[in-house]
Amino acid sequence: MQTINRTQLFRASCLSLLVTSLSFGIRAGILNDQGVRFHLNASQLSTIAATAFWGFPLAIIVGGFIVDIIGMKKLLVSAFIFHLVGILLTIFANGYWTLFLSTLMIGIANGTVEASCNPLVASLFTDNKTTKLNHFHLWFPAGIVIGTLIVFGLDTALAHGVSPKPYWISQVEIALMLIPTIAYGYLFSKLDFPVTERVSAGVSTEDMYKALLNPLFIFMIICMFGTAITELFTNQWTDVLFKTVTDNAILILTFVASVQVLGRAFASPIVHRLAPQGVLLISAILSALGIYLMVHLHGDAIYFAAVIFGLGVAFFWPCMIGFVAENLPRTGAVGLNLMGGAGMFGVSVYMMFMGGFYDNIMVSKLPAGANLDAYRSAPAGSEMAKAFDAARSAAGPEVLNTTLMIPVVLIVAFIGLVIYMRSRKKTASLGAISV
Repeated sequence: MQTINRTQLFRASCLSLLVTSLSFGIRAGILNDQGVRFHLNASQLSTIAATAFWGFPLAIIVGGFIVDIIGMKKLLVSAFIFHLVGILLTIFANGYWTLFLSTLMIGIANGTVEASCNPLVASLFTDNKTTKLNHFHLWFPAGIVIGTLIVFGLDTALAHGVSPKPYWISQVEIALMLIPTIAYGYLFSKLDFPVTERVSAGVSTEDMYKALLNPLFIFMIICMFGTAITELFTNQWTDVLFKTVTDNAILILTFVASVQVLGRAFASPIVHRLAPQGVLLISAILSALGIYLMVHLHGDAIYFAAVIFGLGVAFFWPCMIGFVAENLPRTGAVGLNLMGGAGMFGVSVYMMFMGGFYDNIMVSKLPAGANLDAYRSAPAGSEMAKAFDAARSAAGPEVLNTTLMIPVVLIVAFIGLVIYMRSRKKTASLGAISV
């Protein structure tokens, strides 16, 4: 007889998501170092980073379709294997293709974690889905905080101001991810799992597929592209975009992630008062304001902009998934995972596009015929290095200005969603009264 330990399963789920987010936080912190080490331009770096974002949707969508068949436990054991292989490949990477492959493996692992854990949390807490999804997803920004602080702390303690820093430090930073990876793999191998909520409710596969064609679900899928790009593209490229704005660019990401942790930890009263759609509207407004301030503020004021942006993106991912879990429950695990897959797919496409866009801006700011890699690798303090920094200072704001249009469009979309949900609630109330 199965004994479902809800508390232990939730804790193990949070630990697996911590590994997922560490891969983002640490990779964001060493992305620039990998570029220098292996002579990679921004387009190549963005393709490598984007690999995690399209490995993720591949895994989460496939996982969403098979999780009801094979069970959540088997998926999470496979996530552990992918994480382990991907981390080891990253540590011993020797160039573009090994970094590409290792990032793909980690992306697949990350997607498999969410493919299992989103429906697991929804199944464990059927009476409080959005709040518990916020509590679960707070471990994503928490891992980014831990990861960026690991990078910042070890760089400060071991690099001693040497530029570029010795690459073995980056290898140590990646290797630390092995500790929580092995821990969650062990925990999940020992625990019993429930069936998914759709299966336990007796919703047929045919009804699930019909629910996926609901116009409201399709609308939420489209919005997920925008919310994910706003949050994850900006966070993943923080070190690249702000390297010339502050000596500790990675700490901007730490500020953003710290605010996200606090927001999700105290999400319950906000979600219950405003409902997921109301929270999403406020999030879009604050995200747009945060990006605008990051472009126009300078010096230490950039950290204030990071706090505003962090408040904006804090609730995007869990409230998007929570909205579907609460209002479109018949879509089941597939619906939740299609949402996550859509978000990561949107980020991957956008990231590859913006990598080329960023390189083109850089080339336009450097002397005609300039070799981008030569300028990137120039000794600190040289004329070429100064010219490269000036070009980056100009390129970063242009990338952010382009990205700013996405949360602006989301504001309009979520205003429409709030109005629609109010009208639907009013119609349901009138129907109840007439009955």
